[in-house]
Amino acid sequence: MAHTFDICIRGAGVVGRTLALLLARERLHVALVTGPAMTSAAPSDVRAYALNAASRGLLESLRSWPDPQHATPVSHMQINGDQDGEVHFDAAAQGVPALAWIVDVPALEARLQDAVRFQPQVEVVQAPVAAPLTVVCEGRASRTREEFGAEFDVAPYPHHAIATRLACEKPHGQVARQWFAPDGSILAFLPLEGEGGSAVAVVWSVAPEQAVHLQQLDPEAFNERLQAASQGALGALHTTSARLSWPLQQARARHWCGSVGAAAPASWVLAGDAAHNVHPLTGQGLNLGLGDVQALARVLAGRDAWRSVADLRLLRRYERERKTALLPMGLATDGLQQLFSRPQGPWQQLRNWGMKGFEHSGPLKQWMARQAMGTY
Repeated sequence: MAHTFDICIRGAGVVGRTLALLLARERLHVALVTGPAMTSAAPSDVRAYALNAASRGLLESLRSWPDPQHATPVSHMQINGDQDGEVHFDAAAQGVPALAWIVDVPALEARLQDAVRFQPQVEVVQAPVAAPLTVVCEGRASRTREEFGAEFDVAPYPHHAIATRLACEKPHGQVARQWFAPDGSILAFLPLEGEGGSAVAVVWSVAPEQAVHLQQLDPEAFNERLQAASQGALGALHTTSARLSWPLQQARARHWCGSVGAAAPASWVLAGDAAHNVHPLTGQGLNLGLGDVQALARVLAGRDAWRSVADLRLLRRYERERKTALLPMGLATDGLQQLFSRPQGPWQQLRNWGMKGFEHSGPLKQWMARQAMGTY
């Protein structure tokens, strides 16, 4: 006997599974499309994300927050300019237990997968099914977005990201560190393996030709380059995983929702990286995606009993809310990237002067910290 679904979610990553669980709580019947089964082992997953208090609260409400060894609290953040500018954020000064948590993506996905397995309102399927509403959570390279004709405006950055994992000579001390170099590259060390750990996840944004060169280095030479770029902050470094690389971009869909076909009332809507991309320098990408699905689930749950989940007025309400929420973070992230990508002397002086001023700005620094932590 064929099942009838209320919503089909295309994309079963963190964003898609979180949305499926949220909608299931509202007694909606959800089809979660995972795609064809993998026939060979996937490469090692080095991804780690900084999740804020809002994202943690959401995932805890779904009983999907990872164990402590896979969710390291950040007690301090240190940002180093390309001269003597520095900015520091401290959890104790903000009156919070952590500025963020660095979460292993594979561990988080495993918890979400378990939660979905025990949720009878969610059915995992291998191919898209008919439903009044299709939610696209496939990431920035979404084919379904193209299928539905959603225009995606992309502005490439002159950077590629390199991600890997490191074992460090010194413990990380629950400090997230970031270095802006004179050549425009940006290096981030994110603490892993719990409060006493000495491992970090690396995200290194560099020029495309530099990314090619770094990928070709043998492990010892690559480690030496990382140690120099990090100013020896954690001592000797040793890579413990593969090195992955991808181009960086700022992007946003012009329209986040629309109708499908003319015969039956069906609609589509975008969420997460399928709707928007930002530079990773602020570590807000997954937080923004989780904010999307939380807002979408709330809008659908609050609809009138007679209104379909495919009603475009509901979906446009979600679109307006999220575009408004994303605007400040998108402008700030793009502005910082543009400022630090200019190697000329006057720009160096301006940005380092700005960093010093911001460090002592009081209310402005407090406001920015609250925005990033999701506690505004």
